[in-house]
Amino acid sequence: MLPAQEAAKIYHTNYVRNARAMGVLWIVFTITFAVITVVVFIQPYWIGDSVHTPQAGYFGLFHYCIGNALTSELTCKGSALDFGSIPSGAFKTAMFFVGISMLLVVGSIVCLSLFFFCNAGSVYKICAWMQLASSTCMVIGCMIYPDGWDSEEVKRMCGQRTDKYTLGNCTVRWAYILAIISIMDSLILSFLAFSLGSRQDNLLPEDFQVEEKDNA
Repeated sequence: MLPAQEAAKIYHTNYVRNARAMGVLWIVFTITFAVITVVVFIQPYWIGDSVHTPQAGYFGLFHYCIGNALTSELTCKGSALDFGSIPSGAFKTAMFFVGISMLLVVGSIVCLSLFFFCNAGSVYKICAWMQLASSTCMVIGCMIYPDGWDSEEVKRMCGQRTDKYTLGNCTVRWAYILAIISIMDSLILSFLAFSLGSRQDNLLPEDFQVEEKDNA
């Protein structure tokens, strides 16, 4: 049997090693998640044409392209800096919330620099709240986006049967699916960050601290 003090040191060493390994994984996945969120925001492939649509094209949060039925050339419009070019008020609102979600995730990466100045447990918890808020904003953006499917531009590409939350002849594209997947990613990362923050607050086992005090 190992002495209590030595066993406590071994336990503490393993505890710290595991916490650091999980922390590194969390940082890697957070950076990956930030890249995914940026892609979701800028890519115009939320909805698009199918074999049944009268014209080719695709729509994103702010940028969209619709094909000419005669020449098959795509005419693209829309800019995040020009709200007037966005075809629907719902698209504008969805862009706002998804943009906030993206900024929160990027902000959580910036907060990683606080590890050099602040308590690690506090940093994890700050990032966890930011990621949880990011997930909430992404949920709102994804729920509001279909409300704009009744705009004239969308109907021109997807057919007159298109309406709010009814896509007509068009299909959901990969950027929208990736946005929905990112919601689960953000929730998992935030819960992991909360867990890591709690671990950092309790790195030393109580019996180890008591033994240290007794030996002192």
